[in-house]
Amino acid sequence: MHDALHTAAAVVLLYMLLWFAVSLVLKRNDVADVAWGGGFIVAALAAVVSRGDVTDRAVLVVVLVVIWGMRLALHIGLRNLGKGEDARYRKWREEWGRNATLRSFFQIYILQGILLLIISLPVIRAIAAPDAPLAFTDLLGATVWLTGFLFEAIADRQLLRFKKDPLNRRRIITTGLWRYSRHPNYFGEVTLWWGVFLLALAAPGGWMTIIGPMTITALILGVSGIPMLEKKYEGSAEFDEYKRRTSAFFPLPPKA
Repeated sequence: MHDALHTAAAVVLLYMLLWFAVSLVLKRNDVADVAWGGGFIVAALAAVVSRGDVTDRAVLVVVLVVIWGMRLALHIGLRNLGKGEDARYRKWREEWGRNATLRSFFQIYILQGILLLIISLPVIRAIAAPDAPLAFTDLLGATVWLTGFLFEAIADRQLLRFKKDPLNRRRIITTGLWRYSRHPNYFGEVTLWWGVFLLALAAPGGWMTIIGPMTITALILGVSGIPMLEKKYEGSAEFDEYKRRTSAFFPLPPKA
């Protein structure tokens, strides 16, 4: 586990340095959002290389991470194509002033790399674990992962289609999965990482990697996910009504 973690950490550091260089060339820090999904793929592959061989569980985990990471990176990349820098990053750049480059390096890219490694702990543990037959927890984990992946992918697709319609400009999506949760894509992302954690449980000491899904859950529920996104809609009567009748996270029937 330690060798795999050290290798993954070194490769992720190089990966984030590369994306920081890209941000300097393009003069936009929202490329960090594109880098997020790919970073997990890099960490997983680095752990595999460190191990030297692969088990059935390692193959399963890597396949799931690659599918998720590629879809997310492509989704965000295509979504941002032809647009200016995301408002969040533009605001930080303005607030940081002449220290923007240094603070961007540490507070966006290095911090993101650290969080990425913490969330990847179940992935690295499952890959580095001794070979053992796939168990019920693996089937359960893959099922939970698939549920979360479908929620995230379908919700993202519904939102993208909604925003492409000029008639929906400045409106809030309240249909599809968004009828049952104000953030079904976030629900999906958190869920799939708990699925990956279940895959790590079969490995010795796998339970200790619970810090991974706990970290992504805390980030989305209390830090950079829901709170930051909903702050943009403060004072909107349409959003206030949507918020009143719709669950913030867990998909539930809307209130009357």
